[in-house]
Amino acid sequence: MSTEQMTEPDPEFEQEPDAPMTAEPEEAPAIEPQPAPRQAMVAYPRIPSPVPAEPEAVPLRPRAMPLSSDEVECRQRLRKLGVRYVDLKPIYDSPSCQIAHPIKLQAIGSVEMRPAATLTCAMAASFAAWTRNELVPSSRLRYFSGVQTIHQGSAYSCRRIARSRTMSAHSQGNALDVMALTLNNGKKIDVKKQGLFSFRARGLLNNVRSDGCEYFTTVLGPGYNWDHRNHFHFDLMQRKNGRHACH
Repeated sequence: MSTEQMTEPDPEFEQEPDAPMTAEPEEAPAIEPQPAPRQAMVAYPRIPSPVPAEPEAVPLRPRAMPLSSDEVECRQRLRKLGVRYVDLKPIYDSPSCQIAHPIKLQAIGSVEMRPAATLTCAMAASFAAWTRNELVPSSRLRYFSGVQTIHQGSAYSCRRIARSRTMSAHSQGNALDVMALTLNNGKKIDVKKQGLFSFRARGLLNNVRSDGCEYFTTVLGPGYNWDHRNHFHFDLMQRKNGRHACH
């Protein structure tokens, strides 16, 4: 019976152990690029756009209209009275302050008006008649001198009566304030309460003031109130009962 010989492994040829089987690494799945995160929007309060201010309403100026028959006749009266004047464009500052056919009164005969007064024709005619018929003769009687200059303080003016809601006659060009007179001899007479011995000045001012009621619906002056302590106020204000106010 044959006996198989057992052979010993040759140490010089010792076999290295087989390397363990390793699985090939799997490819990582492709990562799709993601959009960058959006930055959070900070909400700021909306600032409203400034609303443009509406322009102030400008009163419409009426166009010059042809003169009425009354206005034509009035200008004829001015010429007969020797009035020097110029016609002005219509004045319209508000519904309460306007003159449709204003004139600028410059002189009454040889009597100068300083400064020239913007008035209605009716007011200018009444004042011219008072000047020629009352003021100049009274001056000649007391001072043997005519009147050279009338110094006026207010004609057309858009305003109310003091401490009142009523519009003044000045706002329609129907009033005139006389502050002083200069005579041909150079003497100046201020419209004010005269001294005890100012006989001629007091007599002149008192007479022309009282005579004014025949030409105007309102005559006010020194002694009436504090506002009129230094001038005569003449106007053509129309009152409901037609009365005149002469003080």
